[in-house]
Amino acid sequence: MTRPQTTLRDPLGWSIAITFAFGMLVFWQLSIPHKLYFDEIHYIPAARALLYEGRLVNPEHPLLGKLILAASLQLLGDGPAGWRVPGALAGTWTLFAAMRALWFASCRRFATLAYGVLLATGFMLFVQSRIAMLDSFMLAFLATAVWQAAAACREPETGRWRLALTGVMLGLALGAKWNAAPLLPVFGLAFLAARLAAGRRRLLTSRRGWPVPGVSLLEAALWLGVVPLLVYAATFLPGYGLRDGIGTDLLSHNLWMAELQSSVVTAHTYQSSLSQWVLNTRPIWYLFEEVDGAWRGIVMLGNPFTALAGLPALAWCAWRGVRRRDMAALGVVVLYTVSVGFWLVADKPIQFFYHYLVPQLTLLAALALAADALWQRRRWRAAALAIPLASALLFAWFFPILGARPLAEVTTYERWMWLDSWR
Repeated sequence: MTRPQTTLRDPLGWSIAITFAFGMLVFWQLSIPHKLYFDEIHYIPAARALLYEGRLVNPEHPLLGKLILAASLQLLGDGPAGWRVPGALAGTWTLFAAMRALWFASCRRFATLAYGVLLATGFMLFVQSRIAMLDSFMLAFLATAVWQAAAACREPETGRWRLALTGVMLGLALGAKWNAAPLLPVFGLAFLAARLAAGRRRLLTSRRGWPVPGVSLLEAALWLGVVPLLVYAATFLPGYGLRDGIGTDLLSHNLWMAELQSSVVTAHTYQSSLSQWVLNTRPIWYLFEEVDGAWRGIVMLGNPFTALAGLPALAWCAWRGVRRRDMAALGVVVLYTVSVGFWLVADKPIQFFYHYLVPQLTLLAALALAADALWQRRRWRAAALAIPLASALLFAWFFPILGARPLAEVTTYERWMWLDSWR
């Protein structure tokens, strides 16, 4: 992060345009199916219990996401709009925030726009944005946190309030779903590593040097360490007045939540392993049945091209980050490694493909940075453009089983089943 951002053209306008197009597609026929499907059958009843009965249901997950759904039911009604609009807004915002994060981290215009296309057409964010689950809220808060942290490094004159906002967003992400937990310490540890590398004499109190001049390590610990925990605790405040609520001991309640998470050991048809996520071999059918007058399917799958092309791109980012000291590339590798590595040690016996949502955001960022490296070499610009174009074409081809389009007959889905394990 050495080149001043003011000398570069911020692709803000194009980022908004990509986000708008994605949002329009997410909201198009969002009410189909007109009934609850997949994990909506857990989260919407939990939101109803909060709203109508003042009762805590689905206690193994934090409270914030269910509160958002309950508020939506109150505002928009207990129907498809009330169920799914919050997640659609959160998923659309995730796309915009992720693009802004990569722009501030890399100052690469092509990388930013390519990332927007790759993420919008990467299948997983689109599918997740159209279902009433907690993950979209977690992704939106987490992407905003990365954006603000990168912007704090790029524009240190705004660093203090951006770091404070980063802390708030991290706390909200954790309050939406615990999948954000492994990334919470990354930001503070990165700040510590940067100050250690700078060799500051007054390590704790010096305000000089990277990553955010003007902010001491002690102050960063406040914004990136204390604030997230306080915000996370605050998300439980509405729970104290609930029947079957959290009681008065938040620590005991969280330990109980962890026990509930690890107690699910019954085998599930769609459970999968980390290697299957990385290789894109075990998706989840969120929906496949005759509904709303036709056979329809919704499959949670990674884009077959970008899911695999991102892996060598990730290796390239690791090389570039170490050899060229490219902090954007290195940051992508760290975020991917931490978010993936968490599932190797997490005490959650039954795991699912949608747990790969956070790693996929960083994987596609690596692919966008690799595409940008090709774009910088004029002879390779066609290859650079081919990467987001191939992603978009595959998205268009698979769209009928991503967006619950009517299928001609029950066997029509087979045209997209490239692997037997996708069935």
